[in-house]
Amino acid sequence: MQVASKKIRVLCVDDSALVRRLMTEIIDAEPDMTVVATAPDPLVARELIKQHNPDVLTLDVEMPRMDGLDFLEKLMRLRPMPVVMVSSLTERGSEITLRALELGAVDFVSKPRVGIRDGMLEYAATIADKVRAAARARLRLPPHGVVPHVAGAGAAASAVPSAARLAPMIGDRLVSTEKLLIVGASTGGTEAIRELLVPLPPDAPGVLITQHMPPGFTRSFAKRLDSLCRISVKEAEHGERVLPGHAYIAPGDRHLRLARSGANYIAVLDDGEPVNRHRPSVDVLFQSAAAFAGKNAIGVILTGMGRDGASGMLEMRRSGAYTLAQDEASCVVYGMPREAVLAGGVDEVAPLAEMTNRVMARLATMGERAHRV
Repeated sequence: MQVASKKIRVLCVDDSALVRRLMTEIIDAEPDMTVVATAPDPLVARELIKQHNPDVLTLDVEMPRMDGLDFLEKLMRLRPMPVVMVSSLTERGSEITLRALELGAVDFVSKPRVGIRDGMLEYAATIADKVRAAARARLRLPPHGVVPHVAGAGAAASAVPSAARLAPMIGDRLVSTEKLLIVGASTGGTEAIRELLVPLPPDAPGVLITQHMPPGFTRSFAKRLDSLCRISVKEAEHGERVLPGHAYIAPGDRHLRLARSGANYIAVLDDGEPVNRHRPSVDVLFQSAAAFAGKNAIGVILTGMGRDGASGMLEMRRSGAYTLAQDEASCVVYGMPREAVLAGGVDEVAPLAEMTNRVMARLATMGERAHRV
């Protein structure tokens, strides 16, 4: 006799009775998950966690009696478990959500400011996917709930050689300054991208990034990274030139593509249909890099659920780009990197902690080849 699979047990914490009811409706409609309890605040949730031992917690960002961040920090220190944040689409909400991801939350769900019922029900499939991913996720927790800051990243950054030192010289002229780093990520990607970018030297090649993230969050994400990195990080703008020492993040709900204007690389944004259910889509960015950068690009695919980026990375590799995927052990969710490997689009698999050095080492060999030519 076949034994039925165990359902994912979810505890929903939100001060809004409407949101608790909607989350219950959405989750209970799925055959593989169920809401075991709901709580209006973290103090009630604390007792319900002891009672029900849930597999996944959904947690509101701003609540009475105890702030969601304070509760999350204590939870990750004392009883680590997969958490999906429920965040409002405001500047403050996005900044708090990014901090929650730093503290160990797996992902977040956007709570619309108006039309909450229709907005959340329209998002039902995505909410269910995020709960499933969280239930399977590997928790990556900072020691004692402390997130490394700029000073903490200094040692790692100083160990990475400068791009100028790596590039070959003809007299005093650098050869081939048009290298690019092209990055795609989803679930768990905000912290993975931070770990990849922080050690990069100020003269690193231009970086284009697609991270699955809704509108209203990418600008805060870019600002947060810009405050931590030695390169400049910003939300991409349509038509701007891609410069060394800069990283450009696809805005939420717009595809980011690479293109050329004369001898220069430029960023192009568009409102085309979602690809692999995503806009921005990693495949869209990778395919444009294959078309316009070819062997001058290095592609990196990081943690995330689904298969977005797999076919685009294969195109990059076929065009002569060098491609890397994050390894399973360091991924929060080993979905996108696994699919890219299975598709045959990956030259090298690497742990996240070594990814920046692998990228810079590859840049050195690319420079050596250019020098020999």
